[in-house]
Amino acid sequence: MESDRFVTDLGGPGDHRARRPGDGPEAVAAQIADAVESLTALWSIAAQEASLRLSLHQLRALRTLEAAPGLNLTALADQLDIGLPTASRLCDRLAAAGLLERAPHPDTRREVQLWLTSHGRHVLGDVAGRRAQALARTLAAMEPGERVALSRGLRGFLAARDAYIPRADGADRADGADVAGPTDGTDPTDGTDPTGGP
Repeated sequence: MESDRFVTDLGGPGDHRARRPGDGPEAVAAQIADAVESLTALWSIAAQEASLRLSLHQLRALRTLEAAPGLNLTALADQLDIGLPTASRLCDRLAAAGLLERAPHPDTRREVQLWLTSHGRHVLGDVAGRRAQALARTLAAMEPGERVALSRGLRGFLAARDAYIPRADGADRADGADVAGPTDGTDPTDGTDPTGGP
């Protein structure tokens, strides 16, 4: 009969090491949540040390446009899961700071595309470099075996996440359940504004 205190670790073929209940999904999820909070704080500090101070929401908008240049305002709002008025204010502030520019769509004159400026790309590169340095300093303090285990675990986590979340075409995930995005109504323009606004 299986012990109440230990369960078999099925992490790999032939791996029959015992693990405690504290290593189960719920316990590890709590540990990851704590680590993500610490990582977010570390990244926030790195971002505040960059050449231009931006809020995390502003950085997210810029990174979205970096990954998908030429989005229109509606598409950006959908990507960020915010309303059009909020997205418009966010873009106004980023444009005023010289980080993005608007341009008419070449085929649809009524549609406006959003593009990063060279300054916007430079700021993103600065933030990414500072974040990588801050993370590397933490990783350097770990034992080599711990870094290997962390890397292996992250690959497994990302593979499981990709199998769990809905596909880009809107189809449900494998278990048939719908996944709703955040609906807390948070205004992503909160935080430090590079133009000095609220």
